[in-house]
Amino acid sequence: MIVFLMQCGFAFLEAGAVRSKNTTNILLKNLLDSSVAGLSYWALGYAFAFGDGTGFIGGSGFFGTFPEADLSKWFFQMVFAATAATIVSGGVAERCEFVAYLTYSIVLTAFCYPVITRWAWHSNVSDGHPSNVGWLIDGVSVIPGAAYHDFAGSGVVHVCGGVAALCGAVLLGPRIGKYDSQGRAVAIPGHSVPLAALGGFILMFGFFAFNGGSQFSISNEGDGVVVARAVVNTIISGSAAGVTTILLHRMFSATKRNCIRHSTWSLLSTINGVLGGMVAICAGANMMHMWGAFITGFISALVYYFGSMLVERIGIDDPLDAVAVHGLCGTWGLVAAPLFIIDGILLSGSRKSAEVLAMNLIGWLAIVIWTAAICLPMFGLLKLCKMLRVEEDIEMKGLDIPKHAEPAYPSEAWGDGWGEFLKATSTGLVTGSSSEATSSSGDKTPQELSYVHHGNGAFQMEVETK
Repeated sequence: MIVFLMQCGFAFLEAGAVRSKNTTNILLKNLLDSSVAGLSYWALGYAFAFGDGTGFIGGSGFFGTFPEADLSKWFFQMVFAATAATIVSGGVAERCEFVAYLTYSIVLTAFCYPVITRWAWHSNVSDGHPSNVGWLIDGVSVIPGAAYHDFAGSGVVHVCGGVAALCGAVLLGPRIGKYDSQGRAVAIPGHSVPLAALGGFILMFGFFAFNGGSQFSISNEGDGVVVARAVVNTIISGSAAGVTTILLHRMFSATKRNCIRHSTWSLLSTINGVLGGMVAICAGANMMHMWGAFITGFISALVYYFGSMLVERIGIDDPLDAVAVHGLCGTWGLVAAPLFIIDGILLSGSRKSAEVLAMNLIGWLAIVIWTAAICLPMFGLLKLCKMLRVEEDIEMKGLDIPKHAEPAYPSEAWGDGWGEFLKATSTGLVTGSSSEATSSSGDKTPQELSYVHHGNGAFQMEVETK
């Protein structure tokens, strides 16, 4: 249940990070991620992930025809699938067609993510037949005796979502105004730091269940210790990443004003840093000492911060830093796990621990290739059919009104009397600065005007309809 609450966290984080004119759009997409994942995972996803079949894909249990004993597992895994899909929404925010969003959400939760789950997490042998076990699992993996180690999904969930977000962002192209005529990135701030902060806190809380719950049991001997270790390591890694990120931003965000260098303490960067640390610890949360979690979080902050700068520098517009937070930090998590776990390379130095690192790299490569092989053609076909990106005028004015007819902050809700004020300003009856500021509205009625927040603290009246 708590993991499902992470959908609320993603919704608030993304709503705060986009401009007010796109708030309804991003919230609806996050809501539908849960709905689409529920139906897709019920119909196809769970069967591909955990049904009887081969080490590559399952082939039974479609449309809920699996044992009732698996219902709790179905719910937990369905929420993981929804998380992978929601990651993508941040990378394609403010410019993606609604139909395109629904399409990739279905494909990701019904097929792309479940097959990866099969490879890495399906270890139940049906009728004693080992071919039913995922090919990354010990005993049938490409390196005999070694297994892919990804306890809570640094690779399975986050690298998958990060690669899908990267594919979408590349084929969509940057938002209008993101880069100037010289190709330099221009900041496009979101409209609500408090909303983004609330979403970040909810996600941090959800990660405790996300990582701790990946043990799938609490009643067997030793389960309690594993769950507790996973939760503690999650907060240690996230905390180390958050503190490191805010210091990095303080060091590298200096700007010149009046010949004096000014550095800032960034809330939004710190939130992403904490989340990146929690993403990175997912792979090894169950078997790390706390010092290992600290190092994992510290390095994940470097990966996130400089990775985000690199993504922006090469011309990829990722409004929520989904590629850096999930894709890059998830990649680091797959490397960190075999390094810092109790029987890992640094503590045991055994050949087996090195083989686990090799298996994690093989698993990472397989996840990247599989996800890209599905998402690039899918987004490319949508682009070819002109169904991927919204029209330029709609992107400029915002998606909320033309696509949903439900602005997140309608002018009528600002308070009693504002309707008459708008009528007065539209006909030039109000004197003083207010009239001067709004005289450009001419004879337009309040219903023809849309207040659009442009990220610089100002609201500008724009025509809502053509």
